[in-house]
Amino acid sequence: MTMADATITSTKRTRVRLTVLCLISLATVLNYLDRAIMGVAAPAVAEEFTISPALMGLLFSAFSWTYAFAQVPGGMVLDRLGTRITYTLSLGFWSFFTLLHGVAANVVMLFGSRLALGAAEAPCFPTNSRVLSTWFPQTERARANSIYAVGQYAGLAFFSPLLFWIVGEFGWRTLFVLFGAIGMLFALGWYAIYRDPRDCASVNQSELDYIAAGGGLEHQGQPTAFSWSLVLELLSKRQILGASIGQFCGNSTLVFFLTWFPTYLMTERGMDWLKSGSFAVLPYIAASVGVVLGGIISDKLVEKTGSANLGRKLPIVGGLLLASTIIAANFVDSNQLVILIMSVAFFGQGMVNLGWTLISDVAPKSAIGLTGGVFNFFANLAGIVTPIVIGLVVGATGSFYGALVYIGALGLIGAAAYIFVVGDVRRVELG
Repeated sequence: MTMADATITSTKRTRVRLTVLCLISLATVLNYLDRAIMGVAAPAVAEEFTISPALMGLLFSAFSWTYAFAQVPGGMVLDRLGTRITYTLSLGFWSFFTLLHGVAANVVMLFGSRLALGAAEAPCFPTNSRVLSTWFPQTERARANSIYAVGQYAGLAFFSPLLFWIVGEFGWRTLFVLFGAIGMLFALGWYAIYRDPRDCASVNQSELDYIAAGGGLEHQGQPTAFSWSLVLELLSKRQILGASIGQFCGNSTLVFFLTWFPTYLMTERGMDWLKSGSFAVLPYIAASVGVVLGGIISDKLVEKTGSANLGRKLPIVGGLLLASTIIAANFVDSNQLVILIMSVAFFGQGMVNLGWTLISDVAPKSAIGLTGGVFNFFANLAGIVTPIVIGLVVGATGSFYGALVYIGALGLIGAAAYIFVVGDVRRVELG
Protein backbone atom coordinates (compact mmCIF):
# COMPACT_ATOMS: atom_id res chain seq x y z
CA MET A 1 0.00 0.00 0.00
CA THR A 2 1.40 3.40 -0.96
CA MET A 3 1.51 6.43 1.29
CA ALA A 4 -1.31 8.00 -0.74
CA ASP A 5 -3.46 4.87 -0.35
CA ALA A 6 -2.89 4.85 3.40
CA THR A 7 -3.95 8.48 3.66
CA ILE A 8 -7.13 7.85 1.67
CA THR A 9 -8.24 4.66 3.39
CA SER A 10 -7.72 5.80 6.95
CA THR A 11 -7.27 8.96 8.90
CA LYS A 12 -6.22 7.02 11.98
CA ARG A 13 -2.54 7.57 12.67
CA THR A 14 -0.32 4.60 11.87
CA ARG A 15 2.40 3.56 14.32
CA VAL A 16 5.18 2.57 11.95
CA ARG A 17 7.70 4.40 14.12
CA LEU A 18 7.24 1.68 16.76
CA THR A 19 8.30 -0.95 14.23
CA VAL A 20 11.36 1.17 13.47
CA LEU A 21 12.09 1.37 17.20
CA CYS A 22 11.94 -2.43 17.40
CA LEU A 23 14.44 -2.66 14.54
CA ILE A 24 17.04 -0.41 16.16
CA SER A 25 16.46 -2.05 19.54
CA LEU A 26 17.22 -5.48 18.07
CA ALA A 27 20.24 -4.06 16.25
CA THR A 28 21.51 -2.61 19.54
CA VAL A 29 21.10 -5.98 21.25
CA LEU A 30 23.20 -7.59 18.49
CA ASN A 31 25.69 -4.74 18.69
CA TYR A 32 26.38 -5.30 22.38
CA LEU A 33 26.24 -9.09 22.18
CA ASP A 34 28.86 -9.11 19.43
CA ARG A 35 31.22 -6.89 21.38
CA ALA A 36 30.58 -8.61 24.74
CA ILE A 37 30.64 -12.34 23.96
CA MET A 38 34.43 -12.16 24.08
CA GLY A 39 33.97 -11.78 27.84
CA VAL A 40 31.96 -15.02 27.95
CA ALA A 41 34.50 -16.85 25.78
CA ALA A 42 37.58 -15.36 27.50
CA PRO A 43 38.42 -18.22 29.90
CA ALA A 44 38.26 -20.81 27.10
CA VAL A 45 40.15 -18.54 24.69
CA ALA A 46 42.85 -17.87 27.29
CA GLU A 47 43.26 -21.59 27.89
CA GLU A 48 43.51 -22.51 24.20
CA PHE A 49 46.01 -19.79 23.27
CA THR A 50 47.77 -19.57 26.68
CA ILE A 51 46.89 -15.89 27.10
CA SER A 52 47.99 -14.03 30.22
CA PRO A 53 45.61 -11.64 32.02
CA ALA A 54 47.63 -8.64 30.77
CA LEU A 55 47.35 -9.82 27.15
CA MET A 56 43.66 -10.60 27.59
CA GLY A 57 43.20 -7.00 28.79
CA LEU A 58 44.74 -5.82 25.51
CA LEU A 59 42.40 -8.07 23.53
CA PHE A 60 39.39 -6.70 25.39
CA SER A 61 40.48 -3.10 24.84
CA ALA A 62 41.34 -3.50 21.13
CA PHE A 63 37.67 -3.10 20.21
CA SER A 64 37.50 0.35 21.79
CA TRP A 65 40.69 1.59 20.13
CA THR A 66 39.07 1.67 16.70
CA TYR A 67 35.52 2.21 17.98
CA ALA A 68 36.44 5.44 19.76
CA PHE A 69 38.55 6.91 16.98
CA ALA A 70 36.11 5.91 14.22
CA GLN A 71 33.24 7.95 15.71
CA VAL A 72 33.86 11.01 13.50
CA PRO A 73 34.54 9.01 10.30
CA GLY A 74 31.44 6.92 11.06
CA GLY A 75 29.37 10.09 11.26
CA MET A 76 30.79 11.26 7.94
CA VAL A 77 29.78 7.95 6.31
CA LEU A 78 26.28 8.35 7.74
CA ASP A 79 25.94 11.88 6.34
CA ARG A 80 27.10 10.72 2.92
CA LEU A 81 25.28 7.38 2.51
CA GLY A 82 22.16 7.87 4.65
CA THR A 83 20.58 5.73 7.34
CA ARG A 84 19.44 2.66 5.40
CA ILE A 85 22.71 1.92 3.61
CA THR A 86 24.99 2.94 6.49
CA TYR A 87 23.26 0.65 8.98
CA THR A 88 23.17 -2.22 6.48
CA LEU A 89 26.91 -1.95 5.85
CA SER A 90 27.74 -1.47 9.53
CA LEU A 91 25.61 -4.43 10.62
CA GLY A 92 26.92 -6.65 7.84
CA PHE A 93 30.58 -5.87 8.41
CA TRP A 94 30.54 -6.01 12.20
CA SER A 95 28.73 -9.36 12.03
CA PHE A 96 31.27 -10.68 9.53
CA PHE A 97 34.14 -9.61 11.80
CA THR A 98 32.36 -11.27 14.73
CA LEU A 99 32.30 -14.50 12.72
CA LEU A 100 36.03 -14.13 11.99
CA HIS A 101 36.73 -14.42 15.73
CA GLY A 102 35.46 -17.99 15.50
CA VAL A 103 38.01 -19.03 12.85
CA ALA A 104 41.01 -17.25 14.36
CA ALA A 105 44.12 -19.45 14.33
CA ASN A 106 46.14 -17.31 16.74
CA VAL A 107 46.13 -14.26 18.98
CA VAL A 108 47.11 -11.93 16.14
CA MET A 109 43.99 -12.88 14.17
CA LEU A 110 41.85 -12.37 17.28
CA PHE A 111 43.40 -8.97 17.86
CA GLY A 112 42.81 -7.95 14.24
CA SER A 113 39.20 -9.12 14.43
CA ARG A 114 38.64 -7.01 17.56
CA LEU A 115 40.06 -3.92 15.84
CA ALA A 116 37.90 -4.47 12.76
CA LEU A 117 34.80 -5.08 14.88
CA GLY A 118 35.26 -1.75 16.68
CA ALA A 119 35.61 0.20 13.44
CA ALA A 120 32.57 -1.49 11.88
CA GLU A 121 30.32 -0.79 14.89
CA ALA A 122 31.22 2.93 15.09
CA PRO A 123 28.23 4.22 13.04
CA CYS A 124 25.66 2.34 15.15
CA PHE A 125 24.76 4.89 17.82
CA PRO A 126 25.00 7.99 15.57
CA THR A 127 22.62 6.16 13.21
CA ASN A 128 20.27 5.27 16.07
CA SER A 129 20.16 8.95 17.03
CA ARG A 130 19.42 9.96 13.48
CA VAL A 131 16.61 7.40 13.25
CA LEU A 132 15.02 8.82 16.40
CA SER A 133 15.35 12.40 15.17
CA THR A 134 13.58 11.60 11.89
CA TRP A 135 10.97 9.06 13.02
CA PHE A 136 9.95 10.44 16.45
CA PRO A 137 8.56 13.77 17.66
CA GLN A 138 10.59 15.42 20.38
CA THR A 139 8.06 14.49 23.06
CA GLU A 140 8.67 10.77 22.43
CA ARG A 141 12.41 10.69 21.84
CA ALA A 142 13.53 10.34 25.45
CA ARG A 143 11.35 7.29 25.98
CA ALA A 144 12.37 5.83 22.64
CA ASN A 145 16.03 6.38 23.55
CA SER A 146 15.62 4.56 26.86
CA ILE A 147 13.94 1.62 25.14
CA TYR A 148 16.70 0.98 22.62
CA ALA A 149 19.38 1.80 25.21
CA VAL A 150 18.12 -1.13 27.30
CA GLY A 151 19.41 -3.28 24.45
CA GLN A 152 22.93 -2.60 25.74
CA TYR A 153 22.14 -4.80 28.73
CA ALA A 154 19.08 -6.88 27.82
CA GLY A 155 20.92 -9.12 25.34
CA LEU A 156 23.37 -10.35 27.95
CA ALA A 157 20.70 -10.35 30.64
CA PHE A 158 18.48 -12.83 28.83
CA PHE A 159 21.03 -14.72 26.74
CA SER A 160 23.83 -15.25 29.29
CA PRO A 161 22.74 -18.78 30.29
CA LEU A 162 22.47 -19.73 26.63
CA LEU A 163 25.87 -18.20 25.83
CA PHE A 164 27.62 -20.09 28.61
CA TRP A 165 25.82 -23.30 27.63
CA ILE A 166 26.95 -22.94 24.00
CA VAL A 167 30.57 -22.46 25.07
CA GLY A 168 30.38 -25.42 27.44
CA GLU A 169 28.74 -27.76 24.91
CA PHE A 170 30.12 -26.67 21.54
CA GLY A 171 33.18 -24.52 22.28
CA TRP A 172 33.84 -20.80 22.19
CA ARG A 173 34.25 -20.65 18.39
CA THR A 174 30.62 -21.66 17.85
CA LEU A 175 29.52 -18.58 19.79
CA PHE A 176 31.18 -16.15 17.37
CA VAL A 177 30.19 -18.02 14.20
CA LEU A 178 26.55 -18.29 15.33
CA PHE A 179 26.05 -14.63 16.25
CA GLY A 180 28.05 -13.44 13.27
CA ALA A 181 25.73 -15.36 10.96
CA ILE A 182 22.62 -14.08 12.75
CA GLY A 183 23.86 -10.51 12.39
CA MET A 184 24.52 -10.83 8.67
CA LEU A 185 21.00 -12.15 8.13
CA PHE A 186 19.61 -9.27 10.21
CA ALA A 187 21.54 -6.80 8.03
CA LEU A 188 19.67 -8.12 4.99
CA GLY A 189 16.40 -7.81 6.91
CA TRP A 190 17.19 -4.22 7.87
CA TYR A 191 17.88 -3.29 4.24
CA ALA A 192 14.61 -4.92 3.13
CA ILE A 193 12.42 -3.32 5.83
CA TYR A 194 13.83 0.09 6.81
CA ARG A 195 12.92 3.30 4.97
CA ASP A 196 13.12 6.94 6.00
CA PRO A 197 9.66 8.33 6.84
CA ARG A 198 8.95 10.04 3.53
CA ASP A 199 10.06 6.94 1.59
CA CYS A 200 8.02 4.47 3.64
CA ALA A 201 4.91 3.01 2.00
CA SER A 202 3.43 1.82 5.31
CA VAL A 203 3.19 5.17 7.08
CA ASN A 204 0.15 7.37 6.50
CA GLN A 205 0.00 11.14 6.25
CA SER A 206 -1.48 11.47 9.73
CA GLU A 207 1.60 9.88 11.32
CA LEU A 208 3.92 11.95 9.13
CA ASP A 209 2.13 15.14 10.20
CA TYR A 210 2.38 14.08 13.85
CA ILE A 211 6.12 13.43 13.55
CA ALA A 212 6.71 16.68 11.67
CA ALA A 213 4.75 18.72 14.22
CA GLY A 214 7.11 17.40 16.90
CA GLY A 215 10.24 18.38 14.99
CA GLY A 216 10.92 15.10 13.22
CA LEU A 217 11.35 14.15 9.54
CA GLU A 218 13.86 16.83 8.60
CA HIS A 219 17.50 17.21 9.63
CA GLN A 220 18.21 20.59 11.09
CA GLY A 221 21.19 22.29 9.47
CA GLN A 222 24.54 20.91 8.37
CA PRO A 223 26.95 18.96 10.57
CA THR A 224 29.61 21.08 12.27
CA ALA A 225 33.03 20.62 10.70
CA PHE A 226 35.52 18.87 12.97
CA SER A 227 38.45 20.86 14.32
CA TRP A 228 40.73 20.36 17.31
CA SER A 229 40.32 23.98 18.37
CA LEU A 230 36.56 23.50 18.63
CA VAL A 231 37.08 20.31 20.67
CA LEU A 232 39.35 22.22 23.07
CA GLU A 233 36.78 24.99 23.36
CA LEU A 234 34.06 22.49 24.17
CA LEU A 235 36.22 20.89 26.85
CA SER A 236 36.88 24.31 28.35
CA LYS A 237 33.20 24.43 29.33
CA ARG A 238 32.78 22.94 32.79
CA GLN A 239 29.46 21.30 31.99
CA ILE A 240 30.93 19.32 29.08
CA LEU A 241 34.24 18.53 30.79
CA GLY A 242 32.57 17.41 34.03
CA ALA A 243 29.99 15.26 32.24
CA SER A 244 32.71 13.70 30.08
CA ILE A 245 34.80 12.79 33.14
CA GLY A 246 31.70 11.35 34.79
CA GLN A 247 30.84 9.33 31.69
CA PHE A 248 34.35 7.86 31.56
CA CYS A 249 34.03 6.81 35.20
CA GLY A 250 30.54 5.37 34.82
CA ASN A 251 31.34 3.58 31.59
CA SER A 252 34.27 1.86 33.29
CA THR A 253 31.76 -0.14 35.35
CA LEU A 254 29.92 -1.11 32.15
CA VAL A 255 33.20 -2.18 30.53
CA PHE A 256 34.04 -4.39 33.51
CA PHE A 257 30.73 -6.23 33.15
CA LEU A 258 31.11 -6.57 29.37
CA THR A 259 34.65 -7.95 29.58
CA TRP A 260 36.09 -9.26 32.86
CA PHE A 261 32.94 -10.08 34.86
CA PRO A 262 32.49 -13.70 33.61
CA THR A 263 36.20 -14.37 34.20
CA TYR A 264 35.87 -12.90 37.69
CA LEU A 265 32.99 -15.25 38.51
CA MET A 266 34.84 -18.31 37.28
CA THR A 267 38.39 -17.66 38.44
CA GLU A 268 37.86 -15.62 41.60
CA ARG A 269 34.59 -17.24 42.70
CA GLY A 270 35.01 -20.73 41.27
CA MET A 271 31.67 -20.95 39.47
CA ASP A 272 31.24 -23.42 36.62
CA TRP A 273 30.04 -22.47 33.14
CA LEU A 274 26.30 -23.01 33.55
CA LYS A 275 26.19 -21.58 37.07
CA SER A 276 28.11 -18.51 35.93
CA GLY A 277 25.68 -17.97 33.10
CA SER A 278 22.67 -18.17 35.40
CA PHE A 279 24.16 -15.82 37.98
CA ALA A 280 25.38 -13.37 35.36
CA VAL A 281 21.79 -12.69 34.31
CA LEU A 282 20.91 -10.78 37.48
CA PRO A 283 23.28 -7.78 37.23
CA TYR A 284 22.31 -7.19 33.58
CA ILE A 285 18.62 -7.25 34.45
CA ALA A 286 19.34 -4.79 37.26
CA ALA A 287 21.19 -2.50 34.83
CA SER A 288 18.25 -2.62 32.39
CA VAL A 289 15.93 -1.52 35.19
CA GLY A 290 18.38 1.23 36.13
CA VAL A 291 18.34 2.68 32.60
CA VAL A 292 14.55 2.94 32.53
CA LEU A 293 14.12 4.02 36.15
CA GLY A 294 16.80 6.71 35.83
CA GLY A 295 14.91 8.33 32.97
CA ILE A 296 11.57 8.17 34.80
CA ILE A 297 13.02 9.65 38.00
CA SER A 298 14.77 12.41 36.08
CA ASP A 299 11.63 13.45 34.16
CA LYS A 300 9.53 13.40 37.33
CA LEU A 301 12.06 15.53 39.24
CA VAL A 302 12.29 18.10 36.44
CA GLU A 303 8.49 18.21 36.18
CA LYS A 304 7.93 18.67 39.92
CA THR A 305 10.85 20.97 40.78
CA GLY A 306 11.51 22.78 37.50
CA SER A 307 15.22 22.26 38.18
CA ALA A 308 17.39 20.58 35.54
CA ASN A 309 20.25 20.59 38.04
CA LEU A 310 18.29 18.40 40.45
CA GLY A 311 16.44 16.37 37.85
CA ARG A 312 19.47 15.44 35.75
CA LYS A 313 22.37 15.39 38.21
CA LEU A 314 20.77 13.71 41.24
CA PRO A 315 19.97 10.37 39.54
CA ILE A 316 23.41 10.29 37.87
CA VAL A 317 25.28 11.05 41.09
CA GLY A 318 23.18 8.46 42.90
CA GLY A 319 23.94 5.92 40.19
CA LEU A 320 27.69 6.55 40.39
CA LEU A 321 27.65 6.19 44.17
CA LEU A 322 25.79 2.89 43.81
CA ALA A 323 28.36 1.78 41.20
CA SER A 324 31.15 2.43 43.72
CA THR A 325 29.66 -0.21 46.06
CA ILE A 326 31.25 -2.86 43.84
CA ILE A 327 34.24 -2.63 46.21
CA ALA A 328 32.16 -4.41 48.88
CA ALA A 329 32.40 -7.65 46.87
CA ASN A 330 36.01 -7.91 48.10
CA PHE A 331 34.85 -8.42 51.67
CA VAL A 332 32.17 -11.11 51.40
CA ASP A 333 32.50 -14.88 50.95
CA SER A 334 28.98 -15.75 49.81
CA ASN A 335 28.55 -15.93 46.04
CA GLN A 336 24.91 -14.90 46.49
CA LEU A 337 26.00 -11.73 48.27
CA VAL A 338 28.56 -11.04 45.57
CA ILE A 339 25.88 -11.24 42.87
CA LEU A 340 23.65 -8.94 44.94
CA ILE A 341 26.45 -6.39 45.29
CA MET A 342 27.24 -6.63 41.58
CA SER A 343 23.55 -6.16 40.75
CA VAL A 344 23.36 -3.00 42.88
CA ALA A 345 26.52 -1.62 41.25
CA PHE A 346 25.33 -2.36 37.72
CA PHE A 347 21.87 -0.96 38.50
CA GLY A 348 23.63 2.28 39.43
CA GLN A 349 25.63 2.23 36.21
CA GLY A 350 22.39 1.89 34.26
CA MET A 351 21.18 5.14 35.80
CA VAL A 352 24.37 6.86 34.60
CA ASN A 353 23.08 6.38 31.03
CA LEU A 354 21.08 9.54 31.80
CA GLY A 355 24.33 11.41 31.08
CA TRP A 356 23.28 11.37 27.42
CA THR A 357 20.20 13.41 28.30
CA LEU A 358 22.27 15.86 30.33
CA ILE A 359 24.80 16.37 27.53
CA SER A 360 21.96 17.12 25.10
CA ASP A 361 20.74 19.76 27.58
CA VAL A 362 24.11 21.54 27.78
CA ALA A 363 25.53 21.11 24.25
CA PRO A 364 25.80 24.37 22.28
CA LYS A 365 23.23 24.54 19.48
CA SER A 366 25.90 25.04 16.84
CA ALA A 367 27.84 21.92 17.84
CA ILE A 368 25.39 19.39 19.23
CA GLY A 369 26.76 16.59 17.06
CA LEU A 370 30.40 17.29 17.82
CA THR A 371 29.64 17.64 21.54
CA GLY A 372 28.03 14.21 21.47
CA GLY A 373 31.08 12.86 19.66
CA VAL A 374 33.45 14.26 22.28
CA PHE A 375 31.25 12.88 25.06
CA ASN A 376 31.08 9.46 23.38
CA PHE A 377 34.86 9.46 22.89
CA PHE A 378 35.38 9.82 26.64
CA ALA A 379 32.84 7.07 27.26
CA ASN A 380 34.71 4.72 24.96
CA LEU A 381 38.09 5.78 26.29
CA ALA A 382 37.04 3.71 29.30
CA GLY A 383 36.83 0.73 26.97
CA ILE A 384 40.50 1.23 26.10
CA VAL A 385 41.88 1.95 29.56
CA THR A 386 39.80 -0.18 31.93
CA PRO A 387 40.36 -3.67 30.43
CA ILE A 388 44.12 -3.05 30.30
CA VAL A 389 44.29 -1.76 33.87
CA ILE A 390 42.29 -4.72 35.18
CA GLY A 391 44.40 -7.18 33.18
CA LEU A 392 47.62 -5.71 34.56
CA VAL A 393 46.29 -5.70 38.13
CA VAL A 394 45.05 -9.29 37.94
CA GLY A 395 48.22 -10.43 36.24
CA ALA A 396 50.44 -8.79 38.86
CA THR A 397 48.46 -9.77 41.95
CA GLY A 398 46.60 -12.92 40.90
CA SER A 399 43.41 -11.40 42.31
CA PHE A 400 40.56 -9.08 41.32
CA TYR A 401 40.77 -7.23 44.66
CA GLY A 402 42.62 -4.24 43.23
CA ALA A 403 40.50 -4.28 40.07
CA LEU A 404 37.27 -3.84 42.04
CA VAL A 405 38.88 -1.07 44.09
CA TYR A 406 39.79 0.67 40.81
CA ILE A 407 36.21 0.44 39.48
CA GLY A 408 34.71 1.59 42.78
CA ALA A 409 37.11 4.54 43.06
CA LEU A 410 36.17 5.69 39.56
CA GLY A 411 32.51 5.70 40.64
CA LEU A 412 33.37 8.12 43.45
CA ILE A 413 35.47 10.30 41.12
CA GLY A 414 32.59 10.43 38.62
CA ALA A 415 30.13 11.49 41.33
CA ALA A 416 32.54 14.24 42.40
CA ALA A 417 32.82 15.42 38.78
CA TYR A 418 29.06 15.85 38.49
CA ILE A 419 28.80 17.55 41.90
CA PHE A 420 31.76 19.92 41.72
CA VAL A 421 32.72 20.32 38.04
CA VAL A 422 29.51 20.25 35.97
CA GLY A 423 27.88 23.25 37.64
CA ASP A 424 24.57 24.51 36.27
CA VAL A 425 22.81 22.28 33.75
CA ARG A 426 22.23 24.86 31.04
CA ARG A 427 23.08 25.18 27.35
CA VAL A 428 26.54 26.64 26.95
CA GLU A 429 27.59 29.26 24.40
CA LEU A 430 30.64 29.09 22.17
CA GLY A 431 32.82 32.15 21.69
